[in-house]
Amino acid sequence: MEITEIDSRIVTGLKQNIALSPGIHGADRGWAPRLSQEARLRQLEDELARHAIEGCAVETEIERAVLLGALNREPDARQAFVDILRRAPTNFSALNEFGTLLTNMGAIDAACRVYSEAIAHHPDNPIGHVNLANLLLRANRHGDARAHYEAVLRIDPEHAPAHQGLGAVLSDLGERAAARHHFEKGFRGHAVSSLPYRGTTPPVALLQLVSSGGGNIPTAPFLDDRVFLTSVIVTDYLDPASPLPPHRLIFNAIGDADLCQPALKAATRMVARTSAPVINDPRAVMETGRIGNSRRLRALQGVVTPRTLAMARRILAGPEGAGSIANHGLTFPLLLRSPGYHTGRNFVLVEAAAGLSAAAASLPGDDLLVIEYLDARGEDGNARKYRVMMIDGRIYPSHLAISANWKVHYFTSDMADHPEYRREEADFLRDMPAVLGSKAMTALECIRDRLGLDYAGVDFGLGPDGDLLLFEANATMVIAPPGADERWAYRRDAIGKIRDAVVTMILQKSNC
Repeated sequence: MEITEIDSRIVTGLKQNIALSPGIHGADRGWAPRLSQEARLRQLEDELARHAIEGCAVETEIERAVLLGALNREPDARQAFVDILRRAPTNFSALNEFGTLLTNMGAIDAACRVYSEAIAHHPDNPIGHVNLANLLLRANRHGDARAHYEAVLRIDPEHAPAHQGLGAVLSDLGERAAARHHFEKGFRGHAVSSLPYRGTTPPVALLQLVSSGGGNIPTAPFLDDRVFLTSVIVTDYLDPASPLPPHRLIFNAIGDADLCQPALKAATRMVARTSAPVINDPRAVMETGRIGNSRRLRALQGVVTPRTLAMARRILAGPEGAGSIANHGLTFPLLLRSPGYHTGRNFVLVEAAAGLSAAAASLPGDDLLVIEYLDARGEDGNARKYRVMMIDGRIYPSHLAISANWKVHYFTSDMADHPEYRREEADFLRDMPAVLGSKAMTALECIRDRLGLDYAGVDFGLGPDGDLLLFEANATMVIAPPGADERWAYRRDAIGKIRDAVVTMILQKSNC
């Protein structure tokens, strides 16, 4: 199971009750909640040292273990929970808090086992079900996650975190009308949460704007919880009359213009209420839908964009589908895509008119994107997809994926099995201009300027004459870290530079 971060659509369970005064930004003063935690830990340890460990001390020990984790003493916290559970193996609080600690440490498989144990002994406690389901959702185990969320709603039909999670599952599965019902139940009145802060000095207060239905930038690698006190706002469900939490910076993490128009409109109104600097102005993000990009970027020098249009799925799946496409001047092969999905989900190649109806019927959504196929194959017959990140005005090489399949995604490509492909990628990461050529580099600079985003990425191929064949340009791009395998060692420096650039941008814009 691979988990990259807690899903930004599921925020209620992460709430932290810390009030932040706008005046406590000076680094020369102690961070009062941290000092309070340290004092409470000393008090608990004194209390436990004075009394023999008995059954009544278990809750005191649990509180101590939780504080050890909050104070960044994870090994001590883990051992404390192990000691508690040896004596009280069915204690729900100990199991649940241990699962939370393991999640924060990145030990996701272990956390799932601990939450499962909590559920086995306490099947009617909704918290264990929701915590496990959240991890299952992040691993794209939608069926398993859905079963746990639905179990909670049978126990408590108004349980907000379960509605949030079930909405996320349904949204991913393409059942977006049903998802909106659960988002309404889950986020109305619960649109603001604060993530835990573990720093030793006063934090940088930051607002992270997200959409309920996904399409958000993964920010966990950049927002260190020892530096930033992050308030997460689900913009499409925030009461416009609600005051904004104290903040020095806004990071608009809403990235998918095709999926998140209501959230982006709400974010635009929200940003207008504050004078704080904003990373990724939502008005600029709104312009990056696939149809909009196809039209506005094709005029740029050296850029080839695919003709893209939206058509009703029922028409494409019907007998007149191929004729309707021909009337718009598109020919086969072409691509069909359900808007709002990434990593190749619900995205198919239709080779000829005979396959159109079945392909359209297989995809979710009332409307589908019909996209001109751009041939990005090299002389060896393999498709190549380059990705660059654009951070605070600079362009960074991120990866090159090579595959025999037209649908190229890095971790499903042929890179792991072909050292010659990895050498080609290493050349791209080491000297991007030499690999791409001046025509494509100029095209990237023009795209950067037209997008006007602080954080964005571009996926593209190269034409035989050096043109940039545009696949995607928006803010939803993930900066995936290389695996531990030494085959990927050559990628670490390039990815590290991008991550460092994002962190530096955030700190500079918050005047740190």
